[in-house]
Amino acid sequence: MEVWLPIVYGYLFIFFARVIDMSLDVLRILMLMRDRRLSAAIIGFFEVSVFVLALNEVLKGGLNDPGKIIAYAGGFATGNYIGSLIEERLAMGYLSIQIFPPLNLVNHFTELFRNEGFGVTCVTGCGRDGERMILFVLIKRKDLKKALNIINNTCPEAFFNVSDAKRIQGGIFPVKKGK
Repeated sequence: MEVWLPIVYGYLFIFFARVIDMSLDVLRILMLMRDRRLSAAIIGFFEVSVFVLALNEVLKGGLNDPGKIIAYAGGFATGNYIGSLIEERLAMGYLSIQIFPPLNLVNHFTELFRNEGFGVTCVTGCGRDGERMILFVLIKRKDLKKALNIINNTCPEAFFNVSDAKRIQGGIFPVKKGK
């Protein structure tokens, strides 16, 4: 039993090192997308340090141990998953929602969003079936669920899209209510 212990520890080290380095990779990319270059550089330093340690462990004794390959690949996959969960939890940055509601619900949608403290800009557009109103709502990522609930509870069949807003200036955002 004691002979297997170092081997198992090696596999676990490889797996968890890859989980850590891939989670850091996801966060580093997020920081780059948000123009936080210094944070990205610092995260990248630790990411690559952990990566080199994991790769070194895999390459010890050659590549003829399938357990090391499985631990490496499993850590890679798990790290991507965990990194995405962390990114979702952090909810950094802003999103832009464009909503194309039925004409009879434009005022209702506008009122609902504004009552929640969101800024709404209405623009007239022309679609296949004629004139349409497009509502532009810029939100903090952490408010996405709230905004989607407004849309889905008001008109589940309304067409909308959500896109990342890299940089913003000004605007109206909900203010935290007093405790």
